[in-house]
Amino acid sequence: MASRDVLPGREIAIFAACEADEKKGEGILVYDLRGLSDVTDYFVLVTAQSKLQIRAILNAIEKGLKDRGVYVLGQEGDANSQWMLLDYADCVIHVFSPELRQYYNLEALWGDAPRVDWQASATARPAAASRA
Repeated sequence: MASRDVLPGREIAIFAACEADEKKGEGILVYDLRGLSDVTDYFVLVTAQSKLQIRAILNAIEKGLKDRGVYVLGQEGDANSQWMLLDYADCVIHVFSPELRQYYNLEALWGDAPRVDWQASATARPAAASRA
């Protein structure tokens, strides 16, 4: 089942941003790539200060979405990676070390894309997407 059947990409992105924030992720950005990318509709970018924090953020996102019936389609990176991502088709979540985030600089690539104000949107999330 595709993620959009349970939770739309925007809601996945907002949920992921909120979970990353709960785990003390930094520099959290959500980009709306609809009409700009054939790969996904939303990108979530997060910086984590350690490999352990990267893993904790991704585990929280993956578990929280799984509890809502949304399953990851793909994952890149492993426990030793300084950049990992979760692919939910309509939303791709990137969690980087500070060095790799600066090196890959996805903000420069997608900087013209509209940003989603995930913090304002989080307060208006439907009950299905809020914390259980």
